[in-house]
Amino acid sequence: MVKPKHYTVKPTKTQLKILKHYWERMIGEHHYFLQYVSNLEEEMSNKTGIKGLEFFISDGFYVGIGNIDRTMPLIQEDKLRRQK
Repeated sequence: MVKPKHYTVKPTKTQLKILKHYWERMIGEHHYFLQYVSNLEEEMSNKTGIKGLEFFISDGFYVGIGNIDRTMPLIQEDKLRRQK
């Protein structure tokens, strides 16, 4: 039988209030980051003339550029880094 995990740290109400503050800040910053990335994608689409370009994420990491309609192959990060 698996023994339940015994946690040695139990945040106080004051600590939880501090944690909540940083959680809300992170969510806000993340929202701005996502908006920034969206703006980059739109600019990239406009400059290339390829509709719906997006930075492709796999397992939480950006790994390349593709388009929403999947009408072009994914251009992987290593190819983008080698491009001169």
